[in-house]
Amino acid sequence: MRVALKECSWRAVGEDLVIVFDPRESITLEDPEGKIGALLSVLRKGPRSISELRAELAAQDVDVTEEDLGKGIEGLTGLGLIERAEGRSTDDPAVDERHFSNLAFFGTFADLDRHRTDFLQRVRDAHVLVLGVGGGGSSLVQCLAGLGVGELTLLDHDRVESRNFARQFLYRHEDIGRSKVERAKAWVRAYDPDIEVHTVDRWVAGPEDLADVTDGIDLIAGGLDGHPDAGLWVNEAAVRAGVPMVAGGATRTLLSYISVNPGVSPCLACEFSQRPAEGTASAAAEDIVYGMRTTNPLIGPVAMQVGSLIALESLRYLTGFQEPLAAGARIRLDLRNGLAGSRVPFPDVPDCPVCALAPVRAAAA
Repeated sequence: MRVALKECSWRAVGEDLVIVFDPRESITLEDPEGKIGALLSVLRKGPRSISELRAELAAQDVDVTEEDLGKGIEGLTGLGLIERAEGRSTDDPAVDERHFSNLAFFGTFADLDRHRTDFLQRVRDAHVLVLGVGGGGSSLVQCLAGLGVGELTLLDHDRVESRNFARQFLYRHEDIGRSKVERAKAWVRAYDPDIEVHTVDRWVAGPEDLADVTDGIDLIAGGLDGHPDAGLWVNEAAVRAGVPMVAGGATRTLLSYISVNPGVSPCLACEFSQRPAEGTASAAAEDIVYGMRTTNPLIGPVAMQVGSLIALESLRYLTGFQEPLAAGARIRLDLRNGLAGSRVPFPDVPDCPVCALAPVRAAAA
């Protein structure tokens, strides 16, 4: 096995070595003999095996055993500085070029066991059902396509209107009056012909309307409007299918997103079960908000925030580069106050009737 050094810089300060990989933080290691600095300098030249590293260090009069060298590589790997060389590229120049930035991003989380190309392949093998290709959904589709999700199913029932242009950048003037899902499909195909795209032009009036489109997918992303219970319908369909769901939305400058991991995290129905007592001011306020119908004040910058946050949480599920941040919780960002954020976990409801619908997961081997 050959190991590779990630993009980092370092400097000797007295008997210490200061290393910076992530600009937000630095790593300080004791290096009185300069052995770590020498090791990093050799690795900077390119990937090396343990035996090659030892030989080059010996040529610099740096004496180290293979055992100690292995421990040193293990330590640097634990600090996020080392990855396996064979997993840095796909060996297909066209794919490497197309996904140059994606591979660089995954490199932040790669190590000797988790490779950049493994993360990318999981994305390219994934099938995501996108619910709604309007406000946040328009940007979500663009983000998922940029990540290279291999297969997309787009569901919506709306037609393109000129009023959409303030926040839905998939569409053009000549698209007015045409099906959003068909125009979104055309955009994806023009953007990346390698992505397989399906469309479902359908009005959803209950969880049963989603039953036939959840088979064979890896994740549900987006959100439906048109009815106050639409989110609960999607939640039930996702839990029944045992498929993770990531959803979000915005009102003026307040945006939020959630995710549900069926059989693992609480679901959206758990959140709705904990409502204030009837007859209280809090209950009245929730009832008002629940049934509100307002002129849509969602503008492009906010819609793009929603779509990108949903896409990033979706990427966590699809690749495992991080644990999902919003699993069983609602994350809110208030843009009115800069970018003030909060995370409110859903209550754990042991007898939730929707959570009970989740398929039993097979035990890990």
